[in-house]
Formats: sequence, structure tokens, C-alpha cells
Amino acid sequence: MAINKVVRAALKAISYKEIDVKENYNLKRNLVNLSHIHYLKPLYNSWDHEVYSKDHKIPVRIYAPDNDKDYPYIPDNNGEYPEVDYPFLLFFHGGGWVTGNIDSYNKVCTNMARRTKRMVVSVDYRLAPEYRFPNALHDCYEVAKVLKDVLERSNSKDKSIVIMGDSAGGNLAAALSLMARDKNEFRIDKQILLYPSTYNDHSFNSPFESVRENGTDYLLTAKTINDYIDLYKSSDDDLQNPYFAPLLAEDLSYQPETLIITAEYDPLRDEGEEFGKKLREAGNSVETYRIKDALHGFFTLPQVFPQVKLCYNIINSFLNSEV
Repeated sequence: MAINKVVRAALKAISYKEIDVKENYNLKRNLVNLSHIHYLKPLYNSWDHEVYSKDHKIPVRIYAPDNDKDYPYIPDNNGEYPEVDYPFLLFFHGGGWVTGNIDSYNKVCTNMARRTKRMVVSVDYRLAPEYRFPNALHDCYEVAKVLKDVLERSNSKDKSIVIMGDSAGGNLAAALSLMARDKNEFRIDKQILLYPSTYNDHSFNSPFESVRENGTDYLLTAKTINDYIDLYKSSDDDLQNPYFAPLLAEDLSYQPETLIITAEYDPLRDEGEEFGKKLREAGNSVETYRIKDALHGFFTLPQVFPQVKLCYNIINSFLNSEV
């Protein structure tokens, strides 16, 4: 439904009373986690696992599309990789690189597995400011690399790597695809970017009109985006790094088949769509959709919302298509 004047006024009031993220990021994390408690956890099939990196472990949670099978999704003690009935979808959660985790996205990933008929792997990457750029990206890359190895060694029919992320997770997915091309260790087959952050400037001097149109009146404000970026970056030099802001990449060739979904009332709307345009100009296959009457973060809403239903229809069409 369209956003009427009353709703806009309420959203504006909430936005102006937002928590100062830089001063209270732990409080913000706790509020995010409390607002996303999923009480139905015993009713769906998921497993917790850890991916070993050089000096730490990266928690991941795997979700099955159904409840009646006990999938041995990791190698057994003999190093054997069993066949899995469903293809995989590697997911990176949003939260400005500062908030969110696999618990706060339980419900989203449960629905995602059921609606896409895929095994969803959710990555609990390290958060800023304790772990600043590029730590989160390296965690996501390591999990993608391990998943690719698992699929190559398994008897699974579909060995493709599909990555997906929303907001900051969309940024990580786009950056991971660039890194995978540059390192040439494995190939990303498809990427789904939901209202991604792709640029480095969200002040009102931004080249994107959506920052000025939607940067104060809605739940995600331009100030909050800038605060998140300040907490995520290790130095000002990071702002010019294409792994930090993928839209700055001089070379966007050889990227995966891409789906970009933006929200009408989102300050990040225009930079996500511009990223799709630049990918297309570089010779990649790209689909871009703007969801009408949608706010940033709408994908985490209950499935009864028409914007969420439409989003899944678009995602499934993209996943099931062949170039």
C-alpha cells in the first residue's frame, strides 16, 4: 500500500528520535536482536556449523527448505560429501556492518529456504567497530570459498554458487564478487543484491537524489548510514576502495549474473540502481527492479506484505532462469 501522510509523519518522528549509532552501537545491536526473536525455531530444520579461517572461526547456520529430512550438510569423519537434494544460497545479513547476526535473521532465512527451495547458508561475519573493514568481507569470502569446495567434492547435481545480501549484506555480496574475480580462486555464478550500499558518500552532497529525497523522513536516515560507514571503515582511504564501495570500481567486467532490487523510499535506492547500470555497461547480465511503496529493510517484514511477496516472485524467477 502507498505510504500516506500519517504514516510518513510517524516515520519522520521515529527517524528524528533514532539512537546515535556511533555512541550507542551496542544498545542498537541489542534492540535489533530483541526485535527479531524467532519463537518458532524448534519447528524448522537448521544446523549450526563453523568455518575455520586463519585465526578464528566463522559461525554459519544452514536452513533446509523442509522439516522432515536430516541433511548431513557437512563432510563425515571420512571426508565424504553426501548428495544434497537442493541447491545452495549463501546469504549475508544487513545491519550496517555493525548490527545483526544469524539469530536476528532466523525468520528471514527460514522463509527464504522455504520460498526459494534452497539450502540457505547464513554467515555470522565479524561486526564493526570491533572488526573494521575488510574483516567482514574476508569472512564472507572464506565461507564462499569453503562452500564452493564442498560443492565440488559432493555428489550434488547443482554446484553453482549463488550469493545474496540485503543492505550492508548486499554491499558484501557485490564486493565478494569483485574479490572472487580478482583472486581467481572460484567463480560466483549469480548474485542477488537487495537495496545494497554501493557508494561512499551519503551526505546531502551525494550525486544521488534518493539520499536527499529519503534521507530524513524514513527509518534509515542519511545520518545513520554515515554513522555506520564511520564505524565500518578502518581509515578514510577505505572510502576509495571498490571492495568498500563497489560502485567506484573502474573495472566491473566478468561479474556474475545479477539481480538488484531497490525500495522506492530508500536513500540507497539510486546508488543500487546505478550499480546495476554500470554492471550492464560492463557487459554483465543484470536485472533491476524498484519495489513501489517499499522502505529500506522491507524484505525482513512478514510474508503477508505485498512487497515481500513480489520480491520473492522476482527472486525465484531469477534463480530459476538460465542465461
